This record gives sequence, structure tokens and C-alpha cells, in this order.
Amino acid sequence: MNLELYVFYLFSLLLLYSSINVIVSNNAVKSAIHLVFSFFFSAVLWLILNAEFLSVILILVYVGAVMVLFLFVVMMLDINVTAIREGFVKYFSIGLAVFISMAGLLILFFNRDFDDNESNVLNEIKVVSDDNTENLGYVLYTEYLLAFEISAVILLLGIISAITLTHKKNTVNKYQEPGEQIDVKREDRVKILKDKDL
Repeated sequence: MNLELYVFYLFSLLLLYSSINVIVSNNAVKSAIHLVFSFFFSAVLWLILNAEFLSVILILVYVGAVMVLFLFVVMMLDINVTAIREGFVKYFSIGLAVFISMAGLLILFFNRDFDDNESNVLNEIKVVSDDNTENLGYVLYTEYLLAFEISAVILLLGIISAITLTHKKNTVNKYQEPGEQIDVKREDRVKILKDKDL
């Protein structure tokens, strides 16, 4: 066995360990930190598979941006840990059934598409250069251009929806009217009291 295979097995085991801890951890912050480690270990596995662009994007986008925001939100929320534990026990059988079905579908997919070495998903991709980033960009902007544009529109709609939902006019706040402030006279604001009025 060569060194690359040892590294693959090591980071695969670490990925499985951190992924399981994401689910079974009773603290939301610890769970999010284990998710960061899961992303990092996945990025190392992609780097071993010569997908360096996806590896770097996974670390920059998910670990660097999304998980920081996720941790920020989780730490600000008051999460009831007892209710989460009850939900975990309650829905364990459903989650296990979903996991087994998804794993079976993935195994069927990889067995079917990677059995034939002459004709599979990887060999059908048109390679334009030795650079993986250039190949990915070529495939993304030629064969999958419509799907890419649709996903961009969906993300834009999500951003607009989030802004619309959070940007509601607060009727409790008081606003100043400069015109009314200019028209105010001294008699309207100041009242002089004499000794006999006190």
C-alpha cells in the first residue's frame, strides 16, 4: 500500500468520526465545530482525488463563511438541549431508515456508473486542459449552463426573500419631521410660570 492510500484511510476515518459527532453531540456549538472538521477532512479527500479547486472552495466558502455565520447564530440562540435529545430518540428509526436508503442508492449509482471503465461519467466529460479548474469551468458554462443560471436565480430569490421578510417597517419608532420642527414657535414650546402659578 502506498502513502496516498494510507492518507485516504486516515482522513476517511476522521471524517466518519467527526460526522457522527455532528449528529450525536448534545451541544450545538460542539456539533458545529465537528461539522467544520468534517468539511476540512472532506476537502483533504477531494485534494487526494486531484479536485483541488473544489477542495479550496469547500474550505473558503463553507468553513470560512457559512460555518462562521452558523456558529454566530447558534451561539446567540437559546437552544433547549433536552428537547433536542427527546427528538433524537423519537426520530432515530426514521433517520436510520433514510440513511440506509440513501446509502443503498449511492452504492447502486456508483456500481452502475463506474463498473465499465470504458464508458462512465468521468470518461464522458470533455477534457480541455490539464487544469481541473479550467475543465470544471468549461463543463459548467457549456453543458450545465442552464442549471447554473437557474441555481443563480434561485439564490437571488432567496436573498430578496430574506431581505423582504426582515425589512419590515416598525410602527413603534418615532420619526422626525423637519418641516414641523421649523414651524414651531417659542410660545408652543416654552411656558413661563410666575410665582403665583406655582
